[in-house]
Order: sequence, then C-alpha cells, then structure tokens
Amino acid sequence: MGRHGWNSGARRWRLTALLGVGAAALALVVTLLNTLPGNSANTDGTTRNGSKAHGTPTSTPDAEHPEVGWGFTHTQFSADEGAATAVERVEGRLADLGGLPQNQHVMGWGADNPEPVKGRYDFEDMDRRIDFIRASGSTPVVTLCCAPDWMKGGESGVGNTDWSQSSLETAPEPAHFEDYAALAATVAKRYPDVRHFVVWNEFKGFWNDAEVRWDYEGYTRLYNLVHRALKKVDPQIMVGGPYLVMDSLDPRSEDASKTFKGPWGAMDQRVLDAFDYWNKNKAGADFVVVDGSSYTNDDELLPDEFAATDKFTSVSRWVREQTGDLPLWWAEYYVEPADSRDEREGWSENRRVAVQAAGMIALAKGGTTSAFYWNPENENGTDCAGCLWTPTSGKDGGQKLPMFDLVSRFSKEFPPGTSYRTVSVAADDVPHVRILATDDTVLVVNTLDRQISAKVDGKTFDMAAYEVKWLSR
Repeated sequence: MGRHGWNSGARRWRLTALLGVGAAALALVVTLLNTLPGNSANTDGTTRNGSKAHGTPTSTPDAEHPEVGWGFTHTQFSADEGAATAVERVEGRLADLGGLPQNQHVMGWGADNPEPVKGRYDFEDMDRRIDFIRASGSTPVVTLCCAPDWMKGGESGVGNTDWSQSSLETAPEPAHFEDYAALAATVAKRYPDVRHFVVWNEFKGFWNDAEVRWDYEGYTRLYNLVHRALKKVDPQIMVGGPYLVMDSLDPRSEDASKTFKGPWGAMDQRVLDAFDYWNKNKAGADFVVVDGSSYTNDDELLPDEFAATDKFTSVSRWVREQTGDLPLWWAEYYVEPADSRDEREGWSENRRVAVQAAGMIALAKGGTTSAFYWNPENENGTDCAGCLWTPTSGKDGGQKLPMFDLVSRFSKEFPPGTSYRTVSVAADDVPHVRILATDDTVLVVNTLDRQISAKVDGKTFDMAAYEVKWLSR
C-alpha cells in the first residue's frame, strides 16, 4: 500500500450484485449542452509554510456550463512524475488534442494528506498534479475525498497518515464536517482555476449499520456544508454529488426495487433511497455524479460483456429524470471485472478497448455529458492493462496506447453539445455492432471475436475481431 492510497477506483467491498443484460442498439438523438471558456476567481489559501497560492492558472471554463466532457482520473501513479522527456511527451500529446478533462482526488490516489495537522497544509502532491493538468491545456476537476486522519478519529501529525483501505473508507466524524468544508474552501482558494468540485467518493464511510442502509442523512449534511463553503469562496464554482455506486440486484432480492428494473436486473432500493434523499435535501447542485460497473458483484457479465453495458443507458436516463436533467457525470465506470488483486488484466487489449467503447456509447445514449476513465498505472514502471500511455519512468516513456486513442478520439468527436443521429444498419449486422453517430462521424464497434462484414450508413466494410472503427460521413 503506497502513501497515496489505492491505484484502483473500484470498490473493494460492495453490498449488492450488479446484473446487466440488453440488446444491441443503434444511436439515439440526444442534445447536450456546450462548455465554453470563461473567467477566473480570486486567489487565496496557504501552504504549511505560509506561502500563497501555488502555480499560475492557464485558463478557466465558463462557470455557467458545468459539463467538461470525456476525460480521465489520475490514480496513485501517473504522468506527472518520471523522466522529464516522458512527462513532457504526455503533456504535449494532451495539449495537442486541446486537453482532456482530468480529475484528481484531494487525498489519496496520488495526493498526500493535505492537512496532517489542523490548520497546517501540505499541497505538494496536489500542486504537481494540478500543474500537470495546466501544462496539458486541460480542464482540472477535484474530487473532495478523502479526509485527514484527525477528522475521523485517527492520529494527527506529519508522517502519521494511515493509508490502509479501512482508513480511506472512513468518513469524517460529524463533529469535523465543518472542518472538512473549511479544507474544501482552502483547496478552492488555492486553485482558482479549478471550477468543478465533486463531493466525496462512493459514500465511503457513510453506511448505517443499525438500519442496514446508507447513511444518506450524514452524507447530505457533509455535502451541504461543503457546497455552501465552496459557493462562499466563489458563487460560480460548480459543485456536484452524490457519487453513489449504482448497484443492481437479482429482481428476487429482498432489497430489489419493484419499480426500476429491466432485463439487466433491478436497482438496489437502498441506493435509490439514498439518491432520493440527497436529491430532495441538497443545498444545490450544478451537476449530478454517479458511478458503477456493468458486471455483477460476482464478476458476472450478463448475458455478455457488451450487452451488460446497456445498464449504463438505463441508469443514466433514470438519474436525469430524477434531477430535472441536471448535467450527468460518471466519475467512474467499469466494464471489465477485477481479479483478487483488484487488477483488470484478463482480456486482450483489443477486447478491452471494444467493450470500453461500447460502455461509452451506452453512457452517451443515456444522456451522460461527462465521464472519467479510471486510468491505471503500475508502481514499478511496467506496462499495464488498460493504461492510457506507457510508463513515464524512462525517457522513452509516455507513448500513447490503444485506450488513449479511444478516450481522446471519443472526447474530440462527442464533446458536450453533440447531437447524435440515427444511421442505417443492415439487419444482419444489428446484433453484432454498437454504433454512435453524428452528422460527421460514425463510431462502430464489432462485438464478436471474429471478423465480420458490416454495412453501416450505406457503407460496406470488413471489421476485425473486436475492432473499433471510425467512419466519416
């Protein structure tokens, strides 16, 4: 266990199963909103040695538009460290694309304890990550999780941080909710170009053992305090939650919803209750955030890995209906089950990219405007399954990998504001392909582990096993 927390974002403990089935689908016409450039805020905040806010903001998005598009989350090891040429290679490649939205947690996943002692701050790691995002010309997003030990009954002091799984899964004690809101405000003042803040992560530590349900009252109280603190720093700061894991169950389960269900199963009513409470009692929200996976808690893909992604569409549409069409973010989304080490290395890379593409298509069809790929990277500098780039530990590192091509191209072709179009597909091809299209571009995914001949949008072409193909219209 490194000092910066887990490398993976998948929950190591879950309470329910996820079931996913569905039919192959074409594209759906969905009109999203645009993200525009905008204004910055005043700078404040101090480091542990009392110096003023670190770094120079490169740009800030328009605070009236909370969508940021398709990007990725930094994990414990990322491209902000390593050989200078490799780091610059990744920065430059991202900048050439116009930047990809990048999310960083305030504690863990690459960032050290930001406040090891009350009122004494350490933002060295956060500074480096935010500077990397700035250098790559990207929109920064900060997830406000997790909490310093002294806020959750642990020991105070530099070097005493407990980085165990149980510690990161612990929420601040209610007596320290206001302290956490104050920390959030300090972060906002320190990085005035960060205009998007997500409050907490997966309800970590917010479980009511006595009633065997989520402690949605406690989370909502923390959320509201943080929301008010951030808006006090600058009313144009954008805040979102609740970052719930959208678990689903076998319809026969005691906790299965009787009203929200489909071929993929039934939603866990406890999740719906938690979402409903937050939605009705929140102080406000500029966007709504959820996460989840297409596979069950038993790592089953029902009926297969591609059809299972249809759950993303169903959940996305439901969330938008509940929130009055607030912009919808997926902070994490997973399509490949993890092994006992929480690693996802069982698939070939072309299969991994194809199922990932199908998942992103499913999210877009449901009205998702922003989503973050959880980018893994190994501590030892070796290549890893699903990474966006090769390790930056050596001067030749930082080379793009197939997943980078997919995420960056998807971000470019389907930004916020995209209108999706329906295209013609030969009847024989409908069960074998997943499609998303605009007036200019068609994304086609072969869901079979064999070559096929497809006819899409009037064009006939061959596709290799699990091929992801981009067509111009």
